[in-house]
Amino acid sequence: MTSVYLDLAIGLVLAFLLFSLLVSGINEGLVRLLGIRSKFLWSYLRDTFDGPDGKRSRIPSSLSEVFARLPFGRDARPAFSPLPAPVASTAGSWSDRLYERLREIDHRTDGRTSIAAIPPARFGVAVMEIVTGEGGVPALLGRLEQDHSPLYGPLKGVWETARGDLATFRKGVEEWFDGEMQRLTLLYRRYVRWVIAAIGLALTLLFSMDSLEYGRAILTDNALRAQITASTDGGAGALASLRDKCPEHPADPYGCLTEVLSAPAFVTIVGNAPVSVRIPDDGRPRWSWNGGEWLHRLVTPGHWPGFLVTFFALLFGGPFWWDVLRRLTGIRSRAGEAK
Repeated sequence: MTSVYLDLAIGLVLAFLLFSLLVSGINEGLVRLLGIRSKFLWSYLRDTFDGPDGKRSRIPSSLSEVFARLPFGRDARPAFSPLPAPVASTAGSWSDRLYERLREIDHRTDGRTSIAAIPPARFGVAVMEIVTGEGGVPALLGRLEQDHSPLYGPLKGVWETARGDLATFRKGVEEWFDGEMQRLTLLYRRYVRWVIAAIGLALTLLFSMDSLEYGRAILTDNALRAQITASTDGGAGALASLRDKCPEHPADPYGCLTEVLSAPAFVTIVGNAPVSVRIPDDGRPRWSWNGGEWLHRLVTPGHWPGFLVTFFALLFGGPFWWDVLRRLTGIRSRAGEAK
């Protein structure tokens, strides 16, 4: 009995792990395709160096901005340039001047910069290069104050703390920027959770993944295999009881046995999409349209609890379910014993 429940737990955890990885893969693909990380970083840099765009920040603050304005709205990233940093800046904004100092490590992405992360040390060097171009920190602070740049406040505080020492000023700029990046990372991860939730909900409905139904299928799957094992000792007559499991082989119980053993319970959780595929004995995939059955499952209240379980399970993410799977299977303990 313990083995049955262990198989049930492992089967559910494995399904949640695989679909969580699928959710993460789709999210990562969208992030790379749309340049989300780079857009998010440069939205922050534009706000910090140049001020907000009108009366609102470029950084998204609502669901509509996360799903619409950030990926498809006005792009805050600077235009890509293959040229090295110029001796005399020709940029029209402070954020573009920063990009001039960083573009040597850039590469083209649809005509825009692909820089999505700036090491604090490299940021400190870029700021010091801008300081040199302005003729010193006091001159830079005067220009920032004149242009009403939000960067004036942080740099002013760092300069006063440094007491006129450039090395201390540079170190302070690096520490300030590192703290800002940590805060920005936390904000980005919070928005990613919303995207993960949306993708998880879409996959749950697309595959109509009922976890409770899948759990019952695992128990039935194990029971069916136990029945097959017992029936093989009784010959073809005993196998006749399996014919209702595979109507495609009504006169061939051994063909039925082969089909049952080659169709694990996991297939049931991915076989309820609007379009399904089967690979028969000839090896040619057969596609079939299940739109009517799929829609019927979505509107059937009996499946809704299973959908909710699947949706909330996907919110935990792949690392969580991988850790649970390792604990259930003993991978961690065996690795520790090997040491």
